[in-house]
Amino acid sequence: MASLADIVQALPKAELHLHIEGSLEPELMMALAERNGVKLPFNSVEEIKAAYEFSNLQEFLDIYYQGMSVLQTTQDFYDLTMAYLGRAHKDNVKHVEIFFDPQGHTERGVEFATAIDGILDGLAEGEKQFGITSHLIMSFLRHLSEEEAFTVLEQSKPWHDRILGVGLDSSELGHPPSKFTRVFAAARALGLKAFAHGGEEGPPEYVWECLDQLQVDRLDHGNRALEDPKLVERLVEENIALTVCPLSNLKLCVVDNLHNHPLKKMLDLGLKATINSDDPSYFGGYVGDNYLLTAEALGLGAAELARCARNAFEASFMDKDRKQQFYRDIEALIT
Repeated sequence: MASLADIVQALPKAELHLHIEGSLEPELMMALAERNGVKLPFNSVEEIKAAYEFSNLQEFLDIYYQGMSVLQTTQDFYDLTMAYLGRAHKDNVKHVEIFFDPQGHTERGVEFATAIDGILDGLAEGEKQFGITSHLIMSFLRHLSEEEAFTVLEQSKPWHDRILGVGLDSSELGHPPSKFTRVFAAARALGLKAFAHGGEEGPPEYVWECLDQLQVDRLDHGNRALEDPKLVERLVEENIALTVCPLSNLKLCVVDNLHNHPLKKMLDLGLKATINSDDPSYFGGYVGDNYLLTAEALGLGAAELARCARNAFEASFMDKDRKQQFYRDIEALIT
């Protein structure tokens, strides 16, 4: 009988909640800093890793934006994207829908085109080398103003045929989704999909706003939705997928122990939960690690893991015929 690790490895996967800047490994950070003449407050890879101890989302974001400073050229963003896709390929990932944060770059003088062209070139090369198909989601930083988000939406127009949708990330508390209602409406009018982080640290009310104000196609995180039975009922009824990130939740103290993670409860309630890595360099695990460690902590079996994998393909915007192939592959693994 196959081990849990073997099952996790064999499952074809789609990753729907990955911030490409959050896949910047310390080794690459140091290499890019040297290449670009950027002075970091760290003298070694070990010092960077030692700094990855967070007690909340804001502490993580502080070092996240600091690390981002080494990304300066199109080649940097290409190298970052290829490094992630190479690692995802080892976890049998077949499709990714990744976020990038243009404001995290334009605010420090890096052109919008520099970031997006490098990422898109990496995604195209990744499909050639690894067979991983992809979509790109442009996120707004919620601690900044809606007016600034409108500026980014305008900047992005030349690339709208290559952008799947818009997202909403960064500091959740104090920045409700309703703050961005108008810019999300404008993005949808341009034909872009809508995604937003909700219910990671923010209350269930924020998830309601994601649904009612932003009209999201998918909800990122969603943990605290479980506090509101009526909200759970609606998420199930409308088949809204949750892009859950267990190791991220543990690292940021959203849960105090992986054994207490709500993923199993989500599945038991009929929610379309998926497993993702969020910012794997900072949170200690790529998508395969998230599958395996969460399964071990919660006692998930092959059928539940297969359900999470299928949920991700169902919730993705990949080619429908290709989805069917992966449904068959998943089914074959557990029968």
